[in-house]
Amino acid sequence: MKKLITNGTIVTATDQYEADLLIENGIITAIGYQLNTPVDEVIDAKGAYIFPGGIDPHTHLDMPFGGTVTSDDFETGTIAAAYGGTTTIIDFCLTNKGEPLQTAIQTWHDKSKQKAVIDYGFHLMISEVNERVLQEIPQVIEDGITSFKVFMAYKNVFQADDETLFRTLVTAKEHGALVMVHAENGDVIDYLVKEALKNEQTDPIYHALTRPPEVEGEATSRAAHLTGLANSQLYVVHVSCAEAVEKIAAARQKGYQVWGETCPQYLVLDQSYLEKPNFEGAKYVWSPPLREKWNQDVLWNALKNGQLQTLGSDQCSFNFKGQKDLGREDFTKIPNGGPIIEDRFSLFFSEGVKKGRISLNQFVDIVSTRIAKLFGLFPQKGTIAVGSDADLVIFDPEKERIISADTHHMNVDYSAFEGMKITGEPISVLSRGEFVIRDKQFVGQPGAGQFLKRKRFRNTVTEVEGSVNMKN
Repeated sequence: MKKLITNGTIVTATDQYEADLLIENGIITAIGYQLNTPVDEVIDAKGAYIFPGGIDPHTHLDMPFGGTVTSDDFETGTIAAAYGGTTTIIDFCLTNKGEPLQTAIQTWHDKSKQKAVIDYGFHLMISEVNERVLQEIPQVIEDGITSFKVFMAYKNVFQADDETLFRTLVTAKEHGALVMVHAENGDVIDYLVKEALKNEQTDPIYHALTRPPEVEGEATSRAAHLTGLANSQLYVVHVSCAEAVEKIAAARQKGYQVWGETCPQYLVLDQSYLEKPNFEGAKYVWSPPLREKWNQDVLWNALKNGQLQTLGSDQCSFNFKGQKDLGREDFTKIPNGGPIIEDRFSLFFSEGVKKGRISLNQFVDIVSTRIAKLFGLFPQKGTIAVGSDADLVIFDPEKERIISADTHHMNVDYSAFEGMKITGEPISVLSRGEFVIRDKQFVGQPGAGQFLKRKRFRNTVTEVEGSVNMKN
């Protein structure tokens, strides 16, 4: 089926222009002015931007954590993502020590099969490195999972030691994968948490006070130095504070291949939300925690000047009633995470582009293009070009709305951004040329999303921006 999108303004990471788009069999086959070709459908995008579909590199769907499971699975989570302008996600596949990596991967395939409404890929958690794991990694990469996650936090749960991190970096360098880290010093956090509980400090605010920015900065610095030593490549997830930004900037200045991601919650919310009365602060418990408000300007500036490069959601939704309230008497039992996936795209446009903090091209780069390049999806995803997948967002840049749990599509009983007024909204969203959202209504199909086999990092690194001096 041929579709023609007319009268819209196409925006990529580098360009902005008016043109028509021809879509055939899910692929963009022509871009031009007043294309004259027989089609099955004409879509009028007058007054709208046409963006490449958003790519969310950081989601946790149907994930067990803290004695419960995230409230959004691959169906509800990807539907919400599509409403928000995201057409591709990369979810985190958790592993257990002693378990074959392929067993964990199959578990995540089973979770997503016949559920996802948009395309998706997996990152793979590495919790240990031994001969069995080292033998499995080449096949994992060959199967299209080309990024590995190492936790430096959550002692006695997910946390790996420095040897595991370093050996993962060395292995990733050898086989062409990108290593990701959750950078917080889990050993220090464990000590601070025990001290707080000993002093009967149990309210949600102590989640933030026992995970101070210093532990994030220290872990980020350590991971970056190990990356330099291994001559490898590193992606630091959910950067929340000035201390971590400074360490990433310093590493990049040395020529290390280090990139950083932040999330919308750190750009618009702050530590005071954890002090809300009646246990409402539990809604804002995630890790790293929200920081003092002044860090927001640091993060925005880092995105603008390229010290941070991408925006993930860290989608990890738990209901306030029945899940978050498991920690009513003990903040350590509050499941960590928040519902973000639906608001990532529009919130960043409203707070970034509309308020003059970033340019329109930077917006596209940060929410889509750079992610596609780093994670082996470009140019199939992340841009609008002949030959690319027709993952497109028809976006009204002037539409105003109020974010609310009453109107969102995530399977969770609260919104992290309740009552926030934003400007800009996806009107229609196409995944590989087929409408998932049409005129703000869901018309997609669970199971239509395809698993993406991603390219090796070493095959795409030259496509990533050139501000880092790549080593041989």
